[in-house]
Amino acid sequence: MRAFFFRNGLSIAVLGMMLAAWTAQAVTGHAAHNDELIRHGVASIGWGDYLCGGDFWSATFENWESEFLQMGVYVLLTVWLRQKGSAESRPMPGEEDPGDTTAPVEQQPAAWRRGGAVRWLYANSLSIAFLLLFAACFGGHLIGSWHKELAEAAMHHERPPTLGEYAVDPSFWFESFQNWQSEFLAVFSLVVLSIFLRQKDSPQSKAVDEPNAKTGT
Repeated sequence: MRAFFFRNGLSIAVLGMMLAAWTAQAVTGHAAHNDELIRHGVASIGWGDYLCGGDFWSATFENWESEFLQMGVYVLLTVWLRQKGSAESRPMPGEEDPGDTTAPVEQQPAAWRRGGAVRWLYANSLSIAFLLLFAACFGGHLIGSWHKELAEAAMHHERPPTLGEYAVDPSFWFESFQNWQSEFLAVFSLVVLSIFLRQKDSPQSKAVDEPNAKTGT
């Protein structure tokens, strides 16, 4: 068991922190949602109703959507673009390691060895996976926010919007864009700060004794 945790400690720790934060989001979101209902003279709801409702899933998918968009776009941009001196960038031309890093055929993934369309899909599978996850979360965000809007329209005795009407509503796009801009700012910060700053022993950082002009790790 100790060996398992040693080999997978990073993913276990990050997943644990994510689940703890998601639980805290559910607890505080349930309380805030009930406060909003009470202010409108509507009875509060229980845990089950909140966790199945649009308010919780709108907030959840809204954030997941921006994370997967960030990573999918970032993976693709690093294929073609460089940033001089950044640990997050591929090396500049002429700085690449000339050594042969091709793995023996028997160690190569089966999808890569098959060739053709399967090889192409495997060679681009990371960005494809992130962008598909983004699309799924975008859809979940749209549906969750729409259900949230339906509930608010019912509280105010207003005509509920159709899904198509809500899909072009500025409030829905405001929710997305406010998250997208913060995610791209985070990527920009990591790319630029890694030029000048270091974190000893982190694979996201250049070695502490390497010059600022060194690109890549």
